[in-house]
Amino acid sequence: MKYRSIDLPADDQEIWIVYDGLCPFCSSYVTMYRIRELISKVHLIDARDSADPVVQEVSAMGFDLHEGMAVKWAGQFYHGADCLHVLALLGAESSLFNRLNRWIFGRRGLSRFLYPPLVCGRKLTLRLLGRPAIRNL
Repeated sequence: MKYRSIDLPADDQEIWIVYDGLCPFCSSYVTMYRIRELISKVHLIDARDSADPVVQEVSAMGFDLHEGMAVKWAGQFYHGADCLHVLALLGAESSLFNRLNRWIFGRRGLSRFLYPPLVCGRKLTLRLLGRPAIRNL
């Protein structure tokens, strides 16, 4: 299947990924995932750091970080399933993990279908581990 490519703006080659630093799935995902080499700077931001300016921007936009991760790229914000979709399209295809991620989340409809069960699994895991919810709103 052919995926829609994303043209990188020449003046904005940085991306900010806001994820739950206490979630083992989220932490593993951002550690394993590789963004294309065309993006010069990737900022990984723990959603639990309420003092971080990007976390504050995401919160001001009304995105609930307990319900999903967020990305700031090319002047736009993406949350939840849309966040994973954008990351999938920007991902390098250098590893099996990235190729699988692109195959699944590169399809917007499939991404939106699968994301809610993933969030439920994340919340259950956090509860079992005794970790608190993110309260950014």
